[in-house]
Amino acid sequence: MTGICTFVFHLKVGLMLSDVQNTFKKSTKRDTLYHILLWVLLYLMQTISHRHFGLTMQLGLPLVNVVFYAFMAYFNIGFLFKRYVANGRIWAHFLMLLLTSAVLTPIKSIILFTMSQADPDYQASIIDGQIYNFFSLFLVGASATIYQVMQEWLIQKGDKKELESQNLQSELKLLKSQINPHFLFNTLNSLYALTLKKSDLAPEIVLKLSEMMRYMLYECNEKEVNLEKEINYMKNYLELEKLRHGAKMDISLEIEGEATDQKVAPLLLMPFIENSFKHGINNQLNTGFVNLHMKILDDRVIMDLKNSKAPSMPKIRDKKSGGIGLNNVKRRLQILYPKHHELKIEESPFDYKVQLSLQFIDSLP
Repeated sequence: MTGICTFVFHLKVGLMLSDVQNTFKKSTKRDTLYHILLWVLLYLMQTISHRHFGLTMQLGLPLVNVVFYAFMAYFNIGFLFKRYVANGRIWAHFLMLLLTSAVLTPIKSIILFTMSQADPDYQASIIDGQIYNFFSLFLVGASATIYQVMQEWLIQKGDKKELESQNLQSELKLLKSQINPHFLFNTLNSLYALTLKKSDLAPEIVLKLSEMMRYMLYECNEKEVNLEKEINYMKNYLELEKLRHGAKMDISLEIEGEATDQKVAPLLLMPFIENSFKHGINNQLNTGFVNLHMKILDDRVIMDLKNSKAPSMPKIRDKKSGGIGLNNVKRRLQILYPKHHELKIEESPFDYKVQLSLQFIDSLP
């Protein structure tokens, strides 16, 4: 009867090993602590099941059981698993577990038999319960195999996740490094155009450009920025374009709602605005428009952008230079807001329309 109880109990204990590793896998020291606690708990439960014996047998017999189970588990993890399972020799590992259990069973039985000389009935149960001792050892060994398989799977999964995170960060840094020079190039072009005209507005342009550069150099290195600062950057950009184009272009910005502590990825909205000038009204000789409407809600910001375009667009000599900003921002949206954005772009013979709904999230990749 004792052999059956031991068999059932250790089957449950063996299954607990993988749960222990799953919970505390991050720290080797913590793993060791919980292994010790597991064996101590097993020992205490064994002493309770042997409470009808004398004190010596009540304390000694469970200790022998625990020592053999621990030896079986760690011999498997430290030697058999590395030698067979790690090399894909599953059946050889299974046979070695059987062989090891077969070798340990009589040794354990002899020790238990010797320690229980004062109880002939228990000695008889040891002899009759050889098969249960064998299977209890085998199941502990098999549970240790499951434990080690899950441990290595979790380690590989963690390594894979860390590698994916590193690759993602590298890609985002590359995309951002492509964006910043693009903005700088366009704002410097605006200043250059006004200085050629010897415009009195040049100092104002320098001031706004200074604010934009400060934002790009110091604020945009963070994963996310306040929406208010991003919108202020957009305002400065539009003011620059107003000064550059003068009265012939209708450039408007309307903000509905209040930007407070909402966070967004830096320079994520600007490529759409920049594109509306680069491929829109910059190609028109007479009049045109860029109308931007920002609606700020509790959980998202919605950007509606509409700009005119020339009925007949000039040919682009270097196709590689066009569309970098839009492709870039689309890629950033896919990486940073994979399920938290909706982008619609429509084109007609006379205008472009862009609508972006961007949901605020707690943390960016």
